[in-house]
Amino acid sequence: MQAQVWSPRLANLFTRSCKTTNSLRAFSSSPFSNQSRGGLPRFYSEQLPPSKDGVVRVKGDEFWHMTRVLRLKIHDRVELFDGKGVLVEGCIQNIDQTGLDIVVLENPKSVSPHNTQWHVYAAFGTLKGGRADWLVEKCTELGSCSVTPLLTERSPSISENRVDRLQRVSFAAAKQCQRLHEMVLNPPMKIGGLLPLVKSSKLSFIATAEAKPVFSALSSMKRESSGLMIIGPEGDFTEKELNVILEAGATSVGDIQGLATLAGCVYMLRGPKKGAS
Repeated sequence: MQAQVWSPRLANLFTRSCKTTNSLRAFSSSPFSNQSRGGLPRFYSEQLPPSKDGVVRVKGDEFWHMTRVLRLKIHDRVELFDGKGVLVEGCIQNIDQTGLDIVVLENPKSVSPHNTQWHVYAAFGTLKGGRADWLVEKCTELGSCSVTPLLTERSPSISENRVDRLQRVSFAAAKQCQRLHEMVLNPPMKIGGLLPLVKSSKLSFIATAEAKPVFSALSSMKRESSGLMIIGPEGDFTEKELNVILEAGATSVGDIQGLATLAGCVYMLRGPKKGAS
């Protein structure tokens, strides 16, 4: 077998990639992590006890997942989160035919979001073949605060059944990546509803061709508590749509063109994992 050669050209490319990644992480750095402590399985519960020794009743899909998929038993330890930043550790106390009871082993701990809260507005109603699922899944994993389907001239609708499915995809992704704050999937919005949000936001980006890279735009802007990312449909925005969004105050960036490269756009959402949540 022929040995691979590490060429100077590849070395330079790798170095530039590392520098880019480090700059993005520095922009969205946080002293907290949403990762599970001790590797315990984490499950969702809308209501959590206010203090230690409280009991949580788990039913429905989470009960099925615990007992039928993971085959957890009495005395097994788990974590519970409410999707709003509150986390507790508990122990399964009782299992019956309709659900199980978990006794809380500690007082609940609340973690506030510390990164910039990014709201993604993407025209993906026409995407097929699971690409819309992938978009919502990756936005959830990368830390987006919300995703809103954007209705445009070239992506004028999205079915209600599809929105329901995307909500399930987002919830499953939140559990999988163990983030404490759920990602909100908003109802579809037209361009007219987006414009006031752009006007009131100090940090909003729109993907357009031949504009400056998003890295350059970030380095020249003050960090804000929240921001908008706007991505057009397949075929891009019409000239009229693009102009009204830019006139409302959005900053044009050129290395997140279209939904096919959305991952590059939202990579900045991820902060470094430093310690436990």
